[in-house]
Amino acid sequence: MSQVELDTSLGYLLKQASSTLHASMDAVLRPLGMTITEYSCLELLAQRPGMSNSALARGAFVSRQSMNVLLRSMERSGFISRAQQPQAGRILPTELTPAGEQRLRAASSAVRAVEQQMISGFDAQRQAELGILLKACIEALAAPLSERETAAAP
Repeated sequence: MSQVELDTSLGYLLKQASSTLHASMDAVLRPLGMTITEYSCLELLAQRPGMSNSALARGAFVSRQSMNVLLRSMERSGFISRAQQPQAGRILPTELTPAGEQRLRAASSAVRAVEQQMISGFDAQRQAELGILLKACIEALAAPLSERETAAAP
């Protein structure tokens, strides 16, 4: 049975980097009274106003049910607003309120500081290369399994 060398396994290293980034983001967002999922939701809405619950859930990597609970809480707190009537089908577009924008500004600054710390040892070229490589990994794994099997066949 072959074993994976954890020190050189790219999957393991990516998971370790992800977990460390998650813990660092949590550490800077917690004093602001915010979770990573809430921050992600606010950031997504700032960049793509009107997103649906389903699209927000996919973007924040949570279930639709979890996102719906979060959106209700954020709406009660005055950070977002949602249409009372669906514009298409059952979709209720969501937008940031001024209070949500203010909350996002503080959180974005904290998260950017974590990201800067993470890449502080890289020059601009290496930062760009890392982004390209990570996107390529995502695209390769997002391809349907049948495409991956065809590409791997001799």
